[in-house]
Amino acid sequence: MATVEQAQIVEQAPPSGNASAPAGEEIQVENPATGEIVATVPDLSAEAVAAMAQRARAAQPGWEAYGFDGRARVMLRAQKWLMDSSEQVIATIISETGKTFEDASLAEISYAGNAFGFWATHASGYLADERVKSGQLLVKGKKLILRHRPLGLIGVIGPWNYPLTNSFGDCIPALMAGNSVILKPSEITPLTSLLLAEGLRECGLPEDVLQIATGRGETGAALVEEVDMIMFTGSTRTGRKVAEEAARRLIPASLELGGKDPMIVLSDADLERAANFATYYSMQNAGQTCISIERAYVEEPVYDEFVAKVSEKVRALRVGKPEGPGSVEVGAITFPPQMQTIKDHVADAVDKGARVLAGGQELAGPGRFFEPTVLVDVDHTMKCMTEETFGPTLPIMKVHDADEAVRLANSSHYGLGSSVFTRDTERGEAIARRLDAGAANVNDAMINYTVLELPMGGAKASGLGSRHGAGGIRKYSSQQAIVVTPRLALKREPHMYPYKARNSRMLAGVFKFLYGRGKRD
Repeated sequence: MATVEQAQIVEQAPPSGNASAPAGEEIQVENPATGEIVATVPDLSAEAVAAMAQRARAAQPGWEAYGFDGRARVMLRAQKWLMDSSEQVIATIISETGKTFEDASLAEISYAGNAFGFWATHASGYLADERVKSGQLLVKGKKLILRHRPLGLIGVIGPWNYPLTNSFGDCIPALMAGNSVILKPSEITPLTSLLLAEGLRECGLPEDVLQIATGRGETGAALVEEVDMIMFTGSTRTGRKVAEEAARRLIPASLELGGKDPMIVLSDADLERAANFATYYSMQNAGQTCISIERAYVEEPVYDEFVAKVSEKVRALRVGKPEGPGSVEVGAITFPPQMQTIKDHVADAVDKGARVLAGGQELAGPGRFFEPTVLVDVDHTMKCMTEETFGPTLPIMKVHDADEAVRLANSSHYGLGSSVFTRDTERGEAIARRLDAGAANVNDAMINYTVLELPMGGAKASGLGSRHGAGGIRKYSSQQAIVVTPRLALKREPHMYPYKARNSRMLAGVFKFLYGRGKRD
């Protein structure tokens, strides 16, 4: 991996914008596919984060003054830099996540490449001043404006599973909105963020507009104390803590949290397509995706055939250390504690009567790998059907009909993504509308995440707010209402002092005429 050299660079000269950590405080970054230490990065203190925030606030007005066109030029240069540097970026992602070449390329590089261009092109449209029309009598003839202005300093706390897409990716719209950003990547996968920050500086991003705060949980907690808005992606448990701290400070928080995404397969589905999607979207990135398929509900008439197809496909998957394009389908388990969760969920299911049709075991090292696994004879007494596994497993449950599938799918306290497979697309859409999830796909899965025009957010315990779409950048701004009264206006308006009976009766009559014509039941 080319990242050994990068690791030495990180150790000897951390990129500018990273404040000094206390002596001796370092984090070792491991390649989970090999067990090797590829870099060390600082574990920044609260004082270091506060110093970063001070510099970021000083830099923000100048960045805002670039305007949308100036900021877009930097982002479009970054888009080209990313494509020109894709081999180095992919190698860095693989070195700290252990994911396959394809997972790094298709789900990370392609997303960020699109995002740089999308936000550079669409930010001005989403955030441009809006002229508002009103039927309110008192503002007739006045100019009404809704303005979006940057909040100032945005904090982004990213997850370990997608260090480019779900960590650095949230910085792009925040920057295009005119904010300074401090990104606290996961301590498990910080190298991609450091590399991308260097790339943006090469592309003309002013110093201190984007800074990377490497560190553990205490660094993230310190960041919440310093910023004007926090964007967090991670577990529901930690997300609640972030939300509590943000509420205490009365700052906005956007949270993408856990998921237990259901797949519903109806008896009229194209089973070959459904089986391919079930296999890919449950095992992609070793199942370490918040919107991956985590459980499947299949109608009884096609259950056996569907299970046979999926089991055959899953058994054929190659798992192990990535050695370049096309070498393996399933990579490493990135986060060490996640292995224990995966093993626990499989063991719990087996203890309660489930059968393993494929996989089911941790593989011997070096590196952390778990066999792609299919579980059947499962029910909702089992953790694999109710708790987030975040691993390469797919439990498949037989149901009598679509109503039972919808009821079971909605029984979760999560609500991030979902999918329905049927040849009757009208029926599929009707069922999708019944699912308690922020996104629903018919005859597809996870594809909604690539559509940056659509919001991506969760229901219930899967989060607050959304990324993508208009809301995905407006959340990084505050709204300001501006009312402009023309120069040639009355010296005194009819509703003002001194009150006169004639004027008061006239205004009351006007309001009655305007608002009193509705029918009463």
